[in-house]
Amino acid sequence: MKLPKLDFLQVTNLKKGAQWLRDTARDVFSKILKTAESMDNRKRILAVSLVAVVAVAILSWIAGANILSPAEAAARTAPPTPSPILVPVETRVLTSNVVTRGTARFGSPQPISLAPSALKAGAGVITMLTERGAQLNEGDVLLIASGRPVFVLQGEIPVYRDLVPGISGDDVLQLEVALKRLEFNPGPVDGTYDEKTSEAVADWYTSAGFEAFGPTDDQLAVLHRLEDELALATNEKLAAEDALAAAPLAVEAARAQMNYDVAAASGAKKTAAQLAGEVTLQAALDAQKAAEREAERLKGLVERISTELDSARLKAGIQAPIDEIVFIPILPVRVEQVNVEIGGAASGEVLTVTNNQLLIDASLPLAEAPLVKPGMPVSIDEPELGVKATGVVSRVADTPGTDGVDGFHIYFETLVDETTVPLEGFSLRLTIPVESTGEAVTVVPISALSLAADGTSRVQVDNNGRLEFVVVEPGLSADGFVEVTPVDGQLTPGQFVVIGYENQQ
Repeated sequence: MKLPKLDFLQVTNLKKGAQWLRDTARDVFSKILKTAESMDNRKRILAVSLVAVVAVAILSWIAGANILSPAEAAARTAPPTPSPILVPVETRVLTSNVVTRGTARFGSPQPISLAPSALKAGAGVITMLTERGAQLNEGDVLLIASGRPVFVLQGEIPVYRDLVPGISGDDVLQLEVALKRLEFNPGPVDGTYDEKTSEAVADWYTSAGFEAFGPTDDQLAVLHRLEDELALATNEKLAAEDALAAAPLAVEAARAQMNYDVAAASGAKKTAAQLAGEVTLQAALDAQKAAEREAERLKGLVERISTELDSARLKAGIQAPIDEIVFIPILPVRVEQVNVEIGGAASGEVLTVTNNQLLIDASLPLAEAPLVKPGMPVSIDEPELGVKATGVVSRVADTPGTDGVDGFHIYFETLVDETTVPLEGFSLRLTIPVESTGEAVTVVPISALSLAADGTSRVQVDNNGRLEFVVVEPGLSADGFVEVTPVDGQLTPGQFVVIGYENQQ
């Protein structure tokens, strides 16, 4: 009889079993002999025989339980039959996303600068200053310098000159519109700084707790000088008018004297009297013309000085210096950066403001950039901060390397929807859905999809305990799932498909 060939594990088990049988048999028979020594011969033989039979039976049972045959050993060491891992077919909306990161900031930064006013000797010393993050609305005070306020008003045109009575222009019109919004009546909104505009400016300053800016020392000096000049010119004009009124009388007197002298003379003296009278008469006539010219000149001088005086008086009213008003196109704004300090000069670029719209600066690799377009929705989150918000792509750069990104990325900007969550300065995760099924479709895990020898895609389904292949047409894949459309056979939600196999323990 040919014995089967045993492997190393089987041989080892047999050796261990044989050793155990030898040791057990030796112990059993040793105990039988000791017991038999105390009996007579007949009983000894019977006991030995009985014990031997029992020992052989026990040893046979123990051997059968501890010694494996080669076939049984091989069966016990063989791997278990693998069982399929089944998951159900689902329906869901699939969305393919582009994920990147960006940093949030407030939008439309713009510097606020103060120009020197011709109405003042120099820039004031800052004693109050708005802090970073403060909100500025129309009519708010930006800062105070040497007791004078700097107001914020809404308008497109920057202040480029002192707004004083008597001037006209679009900047004056802008001021009048702002005053009306603040409910201070500037009179006709016609772009002319008149008395009503001065009154509205005065009321505005007073309501804010400040004294309106009145005439300067120089303006008062000009006013007084013009008043003196007008008084002098008026006196001279009156004297010229008196001289002009007397001139015709002097002409008549010269003519009468000439006639009298000629009549009284005789002979050769008559001719001399005639010539002398004509000279005197001509002088009177010349004096009359000179009086007319002087009266006319002084009349013009009085009119000119009167006009200048009226203008000086108008300008010496309530004024709005260029360094006390800042026009900003859209309000409210937020103070982003403070460039001056308390005690510094109120001149130059004092602040930078932004609007209250949050934006996120981010970039995309060159391969992904064409997928992202303005108007696409953006999900904003940061798990570690517990931040969640939404937004929309507002701008995508045309070329790489712009807006501070490197040449291998394209800059894009996200406009954040209104949120109470503080996002400024934080790095945030941006998720942009660039492709979607739009509606719920039949999907399976990507691991359920396999490729047949003929190049078709298929899934293996559980059909009442039998595994069968169904050929499918794959579609969009996202989040570990793939859209599938059966080409032959059926694939319904809830049906189970195979995604792998596992060994049972």
